[in-house]
Amino acid sequence: MKILKAMLGLTAVAAVSLLAGVASAQTYPERTVTMVVPFAAGGPTDTVARLVAESMSKDLGQQIVVENVGGAGGTLGAGRVANADPDGYTILLHHIGMATSATLYRKLAYDTLGAFEYVGLVTDVPMTIVARKDFEPADLKGLIDYVKANKDKVTVANAGIGAASHLCGMMFMSAIQTPLTTVPYKGTGPAMTDLLGGQVDIMCDQTTNTTKQITGGTIKAYAVTSPKRLDVLKDVPTAVEAGLPDFEVGIWHGIYTPKGTPAEINERLSKSLQVALKDPNVGARFAELGTVPSSDADATPAALKAKLESEIARWKPVIEAAGEYAD
Repeated sequence: MKILKAMLGLTAVAAVSLLAGVASAQTYPERTVTMVVPFAAGGPTDTVARLVAESMSKDLGQQIVVENVGGAGGTLGAGRVANADPDGYTILLHHIGMATSATLYRKLAYDTLGAFEYVGLVTDVPMTIVARKDFEPADLKGLIDYVKANKDKVTVANAGIGAASHLCGMMFMSAIQTPLTTVPYKGTGPAMTDLLGGQVDIMCDQTTNTTKQITGGTIKAYAVTSPKRLDVLKDVPTAVEAGLPDFEVGIWHGIYTPKGTPAEINERLSKSLQVALKDPNVGARFAELGTVPSSDADATPAALKAKLESEIARWKPVIEAAGEYAD
């Protein structure tokens, strides 16, 4: 009888816990949600996050507060979310670095594919190949010829190992089969400042960070990495049409929750994300930044999971061939 009572007691506790979890998911969110951005405030990923967070807050009826946890190529912020309570109140907005860090960092504190649940894709931001405004080459073909002839003199800025600018720069060097001197900075802001000041020669970075400078004439643009020209940069050719075959790079962004977060909460966040991405203000601001919101089909847990898995497989050989690791 004692054993039976004990078993019934455990069953009752489990049932209560299950019902509490269901009730919690149904009433979620009941308080402020923290969206961790694993990069510095004011950078391109932070810009995307704040636009989406503001609109999602309206739909959820609770504020989403953006918290910048930069460092180690985005892995510190990702690690913070991986170790957070799986209750939907700590979420992560990360870019393509979520996939590349799986290879760039040989001793990650978390399992990229095993430590998170998925909410959905947010946007896929094109990159631009740019240079200081007085850099000699006039077009992309001229740039490639110039850097090959002066590879020991040309400097390539990036916002740190694992940053979008680092990944794109690495792919550019791989595409032209020419290693160049890279200059890593602690964020996109300092890298752009030195490019504007002429301390470094070229950079490959997101349109969310370069469009304003390109249209303002303070830097020189050679190409965008999208399949077709961008409305906001109509005079800038794609890398493919400018003479760099198969060079298409998009810095996609997704939202994640800690492993074990109830599926109902992830679905609620996904639905809220879909609402936010249809917000006219979000669409207009994304257009100004040279990107577009993800579709309903992509702003889903399944689509983000598939994207992450495919991108880890895509970037692994590129990083291993370059032999550049962050640890």
